[in-house]
Amino acid sequence: MSKHVLVIGSGFAGLSAATSLAQRGYRVTILEKNEGPGGRARVFRTQGFTFDMGPSWYWMPDIFEQYFARFGKKVSDYYNLVRLDPSYQVIFKGPEAVDIPAAMSELRQLFERYEPGSAARLDEFLRQAAYKYKVGIGKFVHMPGRSLLEFADPRLLVDAVRLDLLQSMHKHVRKFFKDPRLLELVEFPILFLGATSENTPALYSLMNYADLALGTWYPMGGMHKIVEGMVALAQEQGVTLHYNQEVQQIVVENGRATGVQTASGFHAADVVVAGADYHHAEQHLLAPEWRHYDEAYWDKRTMAPSSLLFYLGVNRRIEKLRHHNLFFDEDFSLHAEEIYENPKWPSRPLFYASAPSLTDPSVAPEGCENLFLLIPVAPDLPDPEATREHYYHLIMDRLERHCGHSIRDAVVYKRSFAHQDFQQDYHSYKGNAYGLANTLRQTAILKPSLKSNKVGNLYFTGQLTVPGPGVPPSLISGQVVAGEVEKENK
Repeated sequence: MSKHVLVIGSGFAGLSAATSLAQRGYRVTILEKNEGPGGRARVFRTQGFTFDMGPSWYWMPDIFEQYFARFGKKVSDYYNLVRLDPSYQVIFKGPEAVDIPAAMSELRQLFERYEPGSAARLDEFLRQAAYKYKVGIGKFVHMPGRSLLEFADPRLLVDAVRLDLLQSMHKHVRKFFKDPRLLELVEFPILFLGATSENTPALYSLMNYADLALGTWYPMGGMHKIVEGMVALAQEQGVTLHYNQEVQQIVVENGRATGVQTASGFHAADVVVAGADYHHAEQHLLAPEWRHYDEAYWDKRTMAPSSLLFYLGVNRRIEKLRHHNLFFDEDFSLHAEEIYENPKWPSRPLFYASAPSLTDPSVAPEGCENLFLLIPVAPDLPDPEATREHYYHLIMDRLERHCGHSIRDAVVYKRSFAHQDFQQDYHSYKGNAYGLANTLRQTAILKPSLKSNKVGNLYFTGQLTVPGPGVPPSLISGQVVAGEVEKENK
């Protein structure tokens, strides 16, 4: 009889791991804490509005295609993907609103308009970023990160040098661009997903290749359509999913996990893969003697930002917005400092607004708008209702100023989500939204290990282990851990 693998959590990494293991012949069961699949990519529907609760950017379409191709499928078998043009809008100081075009020829013209000569430098910047994307995504992110021997191949060492691991993004991008608006444009993925550009390896310019060259896409019906597709694929492979099954304990006997305990009883397993928050799984589901790390280790980790989110249903159409809108009309460097160097609620926050109903009429009633607002903030902050309301009105003032009309009086549905919600719904360490920051000291083998060194058949997957935060890395994380399970549990 085939071995039984129990996966904790049905986020992107958990679904990816479960489906990849089922394809290898394992019996796989997913236990999900919440009422439906997706983890941070859950969905909720109310008053005719459909709200994606978490990820809203669809980058790296090749990663999704490669994932489904492993099972003889295509993305189009599960959802309809469209490319956005403009990719997004940036509102700079001034204020000055700029559409970022999908066409490279138009993007070059935009750069040239801000900084004469920068179009040619953009070509070289993206040429280097394309190499980092090819090698970083094609090779390094698929490594389990358990030993330096993984990098012993001399060809990989050459690649590692060319990947700019020892140079910061801050220095790297300033070799190419001087205009502050262009610098903000190429550094924004770092602020929202990682650390300050000074502490982020230049390797992560691969994100600029994903953004500016590969483009920004959208699955019609919303980001949860990806989850629905992955669930359908998992079930096609024979995976069993159980919802409202919060794991209370990983049971270990003689150095091996024998299963997990939930409120409904004991669930036996030959292998356990924790796709839930790594810190929670290790520090709260394992007895102290079986923990790989201690609390001091976790406290020293540099976390990526948390977020204050607002889901708004508006009973009118909104002017001057695009599907994605980045409000960089305040001090970019000050906000980054207030996330990473002097953690506190930002004094003059940057924020992001998404209006998917502009692309997809199905996510809002006719004549209405679906709005998703996000402020990146430091993790581990108190977030009382009064604080949330203060920031709601702070950013709505700026949103209404940009759009040129009132929005607040047309809001018919409003819900906020921040630190304590991340902790309650996902057991998120310090209420983080994105996992670990992408610093050099938290890259590859320096991330928390995907394999327990004390429990022989316990593995971890997701944004707190390799390869890191984001939807495509989570897909890869699940595949990588499935490979390690097969290697050690044949």
